[in-house]
Amino acid sequence: MDRHAHPLDPPTEDQRPRDGATARVRTVWISDLHLGTPGCQAVALLDFLKQVDCDQLFLVGDIIDGWQLRRSWYWPQAHNDVIQKLLRKARKGTRVIFVPGNHDEFARKYVEHEFGGVEVHSEWMHVTADGKRLWVTHGDLFDGVIQCAKWLAYVGDTLYTMILKLNKHFNSMRARMGLPYWSLSKYLKHKVKRAVSYIGEFEVAVAREARKRGADGVVCGHIHHAEMRDIDGVLYCNDGDWVESLTALVEHADGRLEILDWSARGHPGERTVPEDEVAPAQPGVRAPELAVMSEALSAR
Repeated sequence: MDRHAHPLDPPTEDQRPRDGATARVRTVWISDLHLGTPGCQAVALLDFLKQVDCDQLFLVGDIIDGWQLRRSWYWPQAHNDVIQKLLRKARKGTRVIFVPGNHDEFARKYVEHEFGGVEVHSEWMHVTADGKRLWVTHGDLFDGVIQCAKWLAYVGDTLYTMILKLNKHFNSMRARMGLPYWSLSKYLKHKVKRAVSYIGEFEVAVAREARKRGADGVVCGHIHHAEMRDIDGVLYCNDGDWVESLTALVEHADGRLEILDWSARGHPGERTVPEDEVAPAQPGVRAPELAVMSEALSAR
């Protein structure tokens, strides 16, 4: 399978897209959107959500970045548009399942509840069209840093944010020179031996747990590294992220899985969000998910 094939195969007669989309698949998995941070590629994400229709949409954690929003409020209109698009998909018949991660762990106390048609679950066992059982989890429970030294994870998150800011300025220069988008953080993760080793250990640990649960495979996020491979007979799938990779995992009507690299469509370019486009900390009207987020953050 081509792990970054694109564009989507043309839809068959019985798989016509709905609501103005151009392609339709059975299932979509996306994670690590990190809405509420300057690094979130909300414009590209919104384009993806508009173009791809699905029967089931899994939000596999770190959708809203509560860690960043605790430090400072950042909520441009594009981020609000993403939330509204997700709610619209739920209203239009897509089953939307939200599996919280560590950055949006505030939502874990709402497991088994539903908000605006979005179901919240701690994990999920998905059955593909060809009968494969895929365990869906964010993956942070297999991260020793998150579980054993949370303060270190916060430090790492701060450093990561600094790298993303540097990357933003760097890509602004590249854009003016007519060069394509390039991810510094992604480059470093592939070059630093400890990072490469960590990714491998994480993948093996998650696949091992999926086997214990009787699953044929696992779908996760967390490490911002899109991948689909066999690990000792278990299909390991990571849907990547919408900060660096701009990737999603999709299931076609026949059960075939594919990683889509949306950056292959051409990066929309980053821009500085004007102050009047950033939502205030206490807006008058919010979507249900933002109300839940505010409640959780205010109770910290």
